[in-house]
Amino acid sequence: MSLLQAYSYNSLHLLCFVFNRKETQASLRSIWPLNLQTPKKEVKKETKLGMTVKKDDNFGEWYSEVVVNSEMIEYYDISGCYILRPQAMSIWETLEAFFDPEIKKMGIKNAYFPLFVTETVLQKEKDHIEGFAPEVAWVTKSGKSDLEVPIAIRPTSETVMYPYFAKWIRGHRDLPLKLNQWCNVVRWEFSNPTPFIRSREFLWQEGHTAFATKEEADQEVLEILELYRRVYEEYLAVPVIKGRKSELEKFAGGLYTTSVEAFIPNTGRGIQGATSHCLGQNFAKMFQINFEDDKGEKGMVWQNSWAYSSRTIGVMVMVHGDDKGLVLPPKVASVQVMVIPVPYKDADTTAIKAACESTVKELNTACVRADLDTRENYSPGWKYSHWEMKGIPLRIEIGPRDLEKKQVRLVRRDTGAKVDVPMAELVEKVQEILTSIQENLFNTAKEKRDACIETVHTWDEFTTALNNKKMIFAPWCDEKEVEEDVKARTKGDHGAAKTLCSPLDQPEITEGTVCFASGKPAKKWTYWGRSY
Repeated sequence: MSLLQAYSYNSLHLLCFVFNRKETQASLRSIWPLNLQTPKKEVKKETKLGMTVKKDDNFGEWYSEVVVNSEMIEYYDISGCYILRPQAMSIWETLEAFFDPEIKKMGIKNAYFPLFVTETVLQKEKDHIEGFAPEVAWVTKSGKSDLEVPIAIRPTSETVMYPYFAKWIRGHRDLPLKLNQWCNVVRWEFSNPTPFIRSREFLWQEGHTAFATKEEADQEVLEILELYRRVYEEYLAVPVIKGRKSELEKFAGGLYTTSVEAFIPNTGRGIQGATSHCLGQNFAKMFQINFEDDKGEKGMVWQNSWAYSSRTIGVMVMVHGDDKGLVLPPKVASVQVMVIPVPYKDADTTAIKAACESTVKELNTACVRADLDTRENYSPGWKYSHWEMKGIPLRIEIGPRDLEKKQVRLVRRDTGAKVDVPMAELVEKVQEILTSIQENLFNTAKEKRDACIETVHTWDEFTTALNNKKMIFAPWCDEKEVEEDVKARTKGDHGAAKTLCSPLDQPEITEGTVCFASGKPAKKWTYWGRSY
């Protein structure tokens, strides 16, 4: 492995170790489930269009092809960093357009805090920084001169924000303080970088709030968690489980952590979709965030932090994509309908083009995001494959016979089903089908996820289910030492099993139910499995 020269922009040099991509992938291929390789340069020939790897044959290669060929990302010359192309950014903006107004209804306001944080402040909360220390990137030079004190690039913003919470909060009238920021963070992963799922720089929103009482903080944790469920289920059509993290898996320095958990059936791995943490009073103690209540008595605030990131996009790709490429839920697709002219030999191409343009205009007027592919150097069949690979939810074909019959042909991306629709009914039918596609993607994903959930009661049942790539539901004694033991006993080439979450909606623990791993009395039901 090689040491990359410091990359310079303006007067700052960020010194960092960057692994050569080919060497890194060769050394990690045996342990990383995505088994990524650098995509080959695309050759613009019709015979080269489409996917070369099937999803079930090599999930990692398939995923790498999908995100590049569908123009979601482009690889960058720093390992673990990716260019988010307009197709991906449009999805991110759609999620923001939903989430931002919702949190503003809750009285949360947007702010922006600096990217940099001093070492002294970063290390103020010991447990917190220990959890992030291996991932912190440092600025050590300005021009050719060493900085007197290295400056960290935020891996998260608790330590960036909270000194100023202490400054702004003095009395009960200053509470609650509710802030959110849309920004990027850097976590210098040294292994297994994967587009959207695990990258060294990523986009996210992070909310940070302070309250006078724990009850207020607890209530907000669940309100935000419900918004995260809606992001995944209502927009990305990905089923998730709302639950609470174990003490071993909770946010470093926090009181407790809740999350929404998704599952990737092809790899048999869970994936944390978003988190909503109650930080308790630990950070308030470290940063002296105190207030005077209405009786003149001193108290410490109760705090929350919560975030979702551009990982959401990767989860969507993994869940819905197929052997033809990307599959986009209509709600987040920048183009919901692609209109393609199908001119046969000696057809009236002018009339066909006019009908296509009229169709696009009519759909856009009805708030359906439609576009027209007028490229003449590609055949209709090539265009069909191209837009299927890019995940466009619905295709409209218009040829000379369609003009004669005053109809269009609609083709669904999710099922491939085709239907001829009278032009007079176009808008209504398109809107109906787009709704159907959104619902079908969620229902299909939920069926596949649910088929992978297996309830177990014994260790032997647990290991069998784990080896069969299942999401395991098991009674547990809720002891940290037992979870650590499960991790140790299941560690292998494919990674160790761990708790994913204990669902908020808990089944009853009947008398005599014991922990699958320790044999001690069970205290809760918990999802287990391997994870990203």
